[in-house]
Amino acid sequence: MTDNALPESLAAARERLGQALVQAGRPANGATLLAVSKTKPASSVRLAWQHGQRAFGENYLQEALDKQAQLADLEDIVWHFIGPLQSNKTRPVAEQFAWVHSVDRLKIAKRLSEQRPAHLPPLNVCLQVNISREASKSGVLPEDTLALAREIAPLPGLALRGLMAIPAPAETLEAQRKPLAELRALLETLQAALPDAPLDTLSMGMSDDLEAAILEGATLVRLGTAIFGARS
Repeated sequence: MTDNALPESLAAARERLGQALVQAGRPANGATLLAVSKTKPASSVRLAWQHGQRAFGENYLQEALDKQAQLADLEDIVWHFIGPLQSNKTRPVAEQFAWVHSVDRLKIAKRLSEQRPAHLPPLNVCLQVNISREASKSGVLPEDTLALAREIAPLPGLALRGLMAIPAPAETLEAQRKPLAELRALLETLQAALPDAPLDTLSMGMSDDLEAAILEGATLVRLGTAIFGARS
């Protein structure tokens, strides 16, 4: 996709999200569009920002840091790290991002907590749950999520905001909804067990299952190709 087409595709993504919220009987501001800008140049991110997009998701740390340097003048841009996170890469994430969606073990959370600069607000974290139990996917297993949440919630410098998942692909809306409903129920379990944690976020839903995710309560939906076009 050329940058000329980006404003139109961004508007179409917003329209799709808005329609899904209406059909689910949810308020128009019930979910935030996260533009997944991995492999796309800083110029495309800037153009999306110029058309009102503020939240951007990045998977690859060095690529993200390069873009952040090029876009440092965009003071209200909100960077989300959504890719796998190795323990030796936590410091720049703790220093440069507002959100991390891919926390799946205590070691990572402790490093992010220790490395979050004191002058910044708490780092918003979501626990990545391997909701479909796929061997190829990262994430804590559903039955281990509450125990991990109990350990992470008190860590200084972090705000435990919710859960993220990338379910296995499914063909029908009903089949798509099943693992997403499980994730929503898991968040409700965490909310009951940890009433002092700001657990208000379900990061779920991508281009293929956005409607299902909105029906099941997604608050952050991650769209990449729908906005920026196919990745090279």
